[in-house]
Amino acid sequence: MADTLAVSQRSNRNRRSCRYRWKWVPSSAATLEATETKILRRVNTDYEGRFVSLGESLGRLWTVTFNPTNSEKTPFVFVHGFGAGVALWAKNIAPLCQQRPFHAFDLLGFGRSSRLKFPRDDAAVEERYIRSIERWRVEMKLDKMILVGHSFGGYLVTSYALKYPDRVKHLIPVDPWGFPDAKLPILSRAIGTVFTGRNGAVLSILRVAGPFGLDIMNKTRRDLREKYSDLFDDNTITNYIYHCNVQYPSGEKAFSTLSESLGYAKRPMINRIEEMRKDVPITFIYGRDTYSIIDPSVGEKIQEMRHDAQVEVFIIDNASHQVYADQPTKFNNVMLQICKDIQ
Repeated sequence: MADTLAVSQRSNRNRRSCRYRWKWVPSSAATLEATETKILRRVNTDYEGRFVSLGESLGRLWTVTFNPTNSEKTPFVFVHGFGAGVALWAKNIAPLCQQRPFHAFDLLGFGRSSRLKFPRDDAAVEERYIRSIERWRVEMKLDKMILVGHSFGGYLVTSYALKYPDRVKHLIPVDPWGFPDAKLPILSRAIGTVFTGRNGAVLSILRVAGPFGLDIMNKTRRDLREKYSDLFDDNTITNYIYHCNVQYPSGEKAFSTLSESLGYAKRPMINRIEEMRKDVPITFIYGRDTYSIIDPSVGEKIQEMRHDAQVEVFIIDNASHQVYADQPTKFNNVMLQICKDIQ
């Protein structure tokens, strides 16, 4: 484990007592890689992992690919949510990659991808993310994609589809963040500023806690450990999330720039979705017990708004925000149903 407590003892000729100094050895890229590898090996499916270079201004996206040889079918491209990484798709990869290639990458500022300094303008931040996805597609030599995004990733893949509809065979936002339009009073906005961490580091407690951060993560996110208990009976998953988030908070700051008070988006997607080209099929997947700011009814509203386009909404019972991990069998079956006729 990379995060350890090292105790150094200093002698003092004038004093018999010992002086101790706590030293924090921070998370390393090697530790994150090892933890991710441990998780992905449980998939029991060969995969390729590589950094895809996007050019000097965009850095690199860490990418994993399963079943790359089945190139005749439109590939899945999975995009994780806030504070996450590619390994959290571990319960979905094996069933889905049997049907077509499966790609997943760490968003800029998260996981093992480059941690750039983002602009402070929300439109510019969103544009940089969209440009990185498009550049990644070009480098991967993909013509069209079944584009799947969870939470923050759901917001970004929808924004991408608005700009590059020709590249999206089917759009699947999963419990997507940033869709509802919250009309908040000034007092609520002020309160929200405190709780959403306008300093751009909503996970900063993990870093401030130093050597105790990992213990905090393991104790406060036992729900994540439980979601993956069929794969691991230890803290592997929470360790992975910890090491994803104790590095420079590039992605956190970008998310903060895009966020309004109380966690809503400054540019809510429900106000922009009508700009989506009508021939882009959209399927929403929600957990019945998700967070209030996600609001599954938004998917149904969009279905009404786009009555002349293909829009479907699936709500999975006994699932919260991490619907793909809470009910993986149901989620995977829905995914296969959506894509059964897509070549």
